[in-house]
Amino acid sequence: MSSPSVPQHCPTPRELDDLELLTSGAAGPIVGFNEPGSPITLDLPEALETHLDEGHEVELVDPEGLPLARIARTLRGLSVEPLTHAQFGAFRSLHLPPETARERYAGRTVVPVTDLVTDTQLEQLRGLGPVLLAALVGAGTPAVSPVGLLRATVRVAGMLDAAVVAIPLTDHGSDADAALRQSVLAWYAGADDIVELKPGGRTLPELADIEAQERPAPADQGLVLFFTGLSGSGKSTLARALMDRVLEQGTRSITSLDGDVVRRNLSAGLTFSKEDRETNIRRIGWVAAEIARHRGVAICSPIAPFDETRQQVRAMVEQAGGRFFLVHVATPLEECERRDRKGLYAKARRGEIPEFTGISSPYEEPEDADVRVDTTGRTIEAALDDVLAGLAAAGIMDLRGTLPTPAPPAARRTAGRPSPRAVTTPATAEGGPLRVLFICTANICRSPYMELRARAMLAGATDVEFSSAGTHGFRSHHVDATMGVVLADRGIDDEAAESFASRRLTRDMINEADLVLTAEASHRAFVLEEVPGAFRKAFTLGQFAESIERVDPTLVGAALVTAAGHRRAGAVDAHDIRDPYRRGRAAAEASADQIDALLSAVLPRLTSQTGIA
Repeated sequence: MSSPSVPQHCPTPRELDDLELLTSGAAGPIVGFNEPGSPITLDLPEALETHLDEGHEVELVDPEGLPLARIARTLRGLSVEPLTHAQFGAFRSLHLPPETARERYAGRTVVPVTDLVTDTQLEQLRGLGPVLLAALVGAGTPAVSPVGLLRATVRVAGMLDAAVVAIPLTDHGSDADAALRQSVLAWYAGADDIVELKPGGRTLPELADIEAQERPAPADQGLVLFFTGLSGSGKSTLARALMDRVLEQGTRSITSLDGDVVRRNLSAGLTFSKEDRETNIRRIGWVAAEIARHRGVAICSPIAPFDETRQQVRAMVEQAGGRFFLVHVATPLEECERRDRKGLYAKARRGEIPEFTGISSPYEEPEDADVRVDTTGRTIEAALDDVLAGLAAAGIMDLRGTLPTPAPPAARRTAGRPSPRAVTTPATAEGGPLRVLFICTANICRSPYMELRARAMLAGATDVEFSSAGTHGFRSHHVDATMGVVLADRGIDDEAAESFASRRLTRDMINEADLVLTAEASHRAFVLEEVPGAFRKAFTLGQFAESIERVDPTLVGAALVTAAGHRRAGAVDAHDIRDPYRRGRAAAEASADQIDALLSAVLPRLTSQTGIA
């Protein structure tokens, strides 16, 4: 045994996954591994074997880090010192030690259960007399989730003279696992009989609600749409286009886990080393899996160059009950370099960016992609069609065909609080002013500049109203001091700037607006997560400026917004107005110049009054 001063090693969940339990013979109380007559062998990773050989101990922990057992090498093999057992979890009271189960349920026939009981199996159980339903809930064993299996088994027990015990027995599909299963069941049964359920039959009507939850239809199943490819391959563009199409359909809620947004909010502090990049992908995968667990749709577009990490994400999603749909955007390296506007590939070839995928770090092409798309020389719509065809062929969702016909202009909302998910069509049947809402992050730099400049540029117009808010807005703050100076230099009087008070974006603000214009695509994604029905009236400012060039030049106001909503331009990085907060006067001026140019293109089309803009 190691001394207290020798550090112990706690395996990670991944290391625990590498442990293989091999068995032979009858099971009995285990006090050590590899001892004479001991039925179980612990196969540790090489690094941990060395750790034990050096006289140290190894702790086995659960996924949350709770120590379960301590292992040390002795002259007789490996000694096992139990530390504790899991204290919490659904149906925890059903997790009984074998000796407790034998004592409490002696005389009952033990029946292992790994799936929802059918009608023919129920009749079989009724013929067995008192039974103990042994729900096998370990990883890889039940055909449904462990909690779902226990819920269903407890319900079936209520129809019989039956009790339930939960046995966390893992199954990797090996002969050793099958032998372990029989050994463990014999340990629980003792002198009582063990009877296997016969296959066949239909799921009991009493379990229909559980079956609907455990085996949802493709249209209801959680879904992770995972785009992978080289930098510049077009994966983010395709992901955004697909997100737009899902929102147009309007039947699923969707969350975008965009690489840059994740880096800022979920993976801040990580570097671009290989280890940290893979950590970033696993974080994206974990969040996506949790979204899928709750029947949502997550769309991700990281580079994700390594197959091992992609497989880990797939496993997380599938373990959560979701569907993992992998899109390989297989645009060749040469084309990605040609498109490189940021000069990243050139810097990588000069050695300025270490471990750059495709140059100094490999990209492992996936062999298990559901769809493979090369965007070279193709439009976004043509490339997206490949993805849509793959989704339809897999029976996941059919987003092909024409877009919905625009609805007729709707009247302003009457009195009463709106539904949180309701949205008004961008039109004003009663002739009220067009309400334009500008959005950035904190509502102290970009969006107040948009609001105040727009008011000044359309001074005198009575058919347009402007306001602003922030996705994470401060409450009642003045305009940022640096941006206030820029506003003053561009003709906005001090009184207007000083009277401005920032505010946090709400669903009501989105619902009440006829046109929502954001500084960045991430802000637009935030809007649509809050109110998916706002899809046709929400744009980045740059995206809206490009979209209105596609429609009839005689259209103005609400009619223009409606038309742009059906002929929108794609959202690209060039549309984003970068945040100048705390980056100095030059950054504020650059943002202001970009906003002014876009407002000059947009504002004349928002008013029907001549001689204003």
